[in-house]
Amino acid sequence: MTVAIVGAGLAGSLLTCFLARRGVPVTLYERRPDPREQQAERGRSINLAISERGLDALRRIGLADKVMADALPMKGRMIHPVEGPLDFQQYSVSGDRAINSISRGALNNALLDAAAAAPGVEIRFEHRLVGLDPKTARMTFETPDRTVEAESDVVLGTDGAGSAVRGRLVADHLVDEAVDFLDYGYKELTIPPAAGAFALDPGALHIWPRGTSMMIALPNPDRSFTCTLFWPNGSFPALDTPAAIEDHFRTHYPDVVPLAPDLVDDYQQNPIGVLGTVHTAPWQAFGRVGLLGDAAHAIVPFYGQGANCAFEDVVELDRCLEDSDGEWARALPLFELRRRENTEAIAEMALANFVEMRDKVASPVFRLGKRIEHALERALPGHYASRYELVSFSTTPYAEVQQRVRRQHQALAGVVLLAGLGLVGLTRRLLR
Repeated sequence: MTVAIVGAGLAGSLLTCFLARRGVPVTLYERRPDPREQQAERGRSINLAISERGLDALRRIGLADKVMADALPMKGRMIHPVEGPLDFQQYSVSGDRAINSISRGALNNALLDAAAAAPGVEIRFEHRLVGLDPKTARMTFETPDRTVEAESDVVLGTDGAGSAVRGRLVADHLVDEAVDFLDYGYKELTIPPAAGAFALDPGALHIWPRGTSMMIALPNPDRSFTCTLFWPNGSFPALDTPAAIEDHFRTHYPDVVPLAPDLVDDYQQNPIGVLGTVHTAPWQAFGRVGLLGDAAHAIVPFYGQGANCAFEDVVELDRCLEDSDGEWARALPLFELRRRENTEAIAEMALANFVEMRDKVASPVFRLGKRIEHALERALPGHYASRYELVSFSTTPYAEVQQRVRRQHQALAGVVLLAGLGLVGLTRRLLR
């Protein structure tokens, strides 16, 4: 049984490692040249925040320590108001848990190295999928000098939100897709090291919340920060001169200007990216062609769960293969059955977290709510946990996170009354 994986990004490279561990011969196809031999595309990095779900997947194939060697732990958010002092908001009640900033390119390269070293794996770069027969799993690729045909028993599309595999299934009316584009775009900027040191605290994810827009910054091992602007569509081209760019940043992001000497050049030269949520049904056809990761269910990046969710897909598909005795015709439908409600849940939570990050984190009411939430976690350990704690620092299924948080909120409505009556035991049971 041979498998072709189309897309050598994060999900495809990790999936190759998992399948190779099972003794499955894999050919991994990628439309780009080998990224390990190329410079990163300007303005397209979007650093990743790897948390427990991603780490769990990496541990299963023995790569966590290697991959995380250069990662930078971020234990909370650092809020940058237009005026006034910075505000650090720790992620966990204990203050010791962190999400980890890591370069997408560095992580992808490490996974590609592991895939290339695995037995039974062949990687073919500069192969762009242009044809696919879902019934026979016969594929057609364009390469720099010719068109080639290839066959496999199973074809898996891990080729991102703009998946060519999904496109072929949609064209054959085997899959329905809908893309809900956010009315926002993104653009990257860079804050370089200052005298060889970090210009900002490297132990935090930095946020400049501005109501309908925001900027974030994540630290890099070279002591720079990658900043990402998330602005409403139409906002970027409105700043069409160096003077307009500088004036806008001095007004809305005053502490950034002295830290970013290439601000104007980055702003003018780096591309504008689009943001959206991909909905696809079903995720497979004929038990021979399947979709995974962003190819099946791309989400917006505001919970830092895109890569973590895709990695968790790989773990779940591996479980489904185990439970199906390696029969792909059973494993692919089972994977969708088990996974769909969880990917829909994190898609909803990611959109909600965007509103929190851009509108709420600077609010005194929000800060008070977080203090109360942490107090409840300390008072009711094992019974109360915040949404962020469950999403980022556990592998609790996303749909269960949503359900648990709803139950907690319902129970909290009566906590004051119950506590007043001395019914603490009942309160604990309600919060389970």
